[in-house]
Amino acid sequence: MDHAAAGHQARILVVDDQRENQLALTAILTGTGVAVRPAGSGAEALRALAGDDYAVVLLDVAMPGMDGFETAYHIQRGGRGSDVPIVLLAPAGGDPATALRGYAAGAVDYLAKPFDPWVVRSKVGRLVELDRARRSVRAQSALLDEVLPGAGGPARLRRQTAVLRARLTEMEDAAAALAGHLDGVAAKEAFTRLDHCLGALRAAHRDLFGTGPAPDRVP
Repeated sequence: MDHAAAGHQARILVVDDQRENQLALTAILTGTGVAVRPAGSGAEALRALAGDDYAVVLLDVAMPGMDGFETAYHIQRGGRGSDVPIVLLAPAGGDPATALRGYAAGAVDYLAKPFDPWVVRSKVGRLVELDRARRSVRAQSALLDEVLPGAGGPARLRRQTAVLRARLTEMEDAAAALAGHLDGVAAKEAFTRLDHCLGALRAAHRDLFGTGPAPDRVP
């Protein structure tokens, strides 16, 4: 998928104190349309999130100083970046409690070392699609803020604006469900729900703006 063609290149933050792991993940994700930003510590990751937008954080659990669990905790309770999905990086065959502790800290999934390129691309790709859906919701919300009528505006426009806002809320709920269920039947159901919400949003746009496609902006 070409994310750059959609007008925004998704950024992936790779947090690992081992340089070889940073290089391995960068190589795996090269050619998938994303930009990879490495960070060597939890503190560096928090600084990166405070200064830029990211679609996914790949976070090593075992780092000196601030480990992955503590870093995830601070990310989830911070300001900017608190809604970015976190995928833990953990050794294969490790303690099963590691995954549970990671989920409790706010992670949505995990990747086992050594990395399987297909699994990495698949999981990161799904989360990047979620990020694109979230950005679409924000763009639609910004458009609604521009065209939202005052108390004396046409009743039909106010009614359709309310419909659009409801559909956007459904899209956000569907995206949240997707973030929590990345594999198997649950993921397919979340994708289907998101697709239905998008269809309803397009229909509401047609009803509001006419029979043609929704305009980029209202004249």
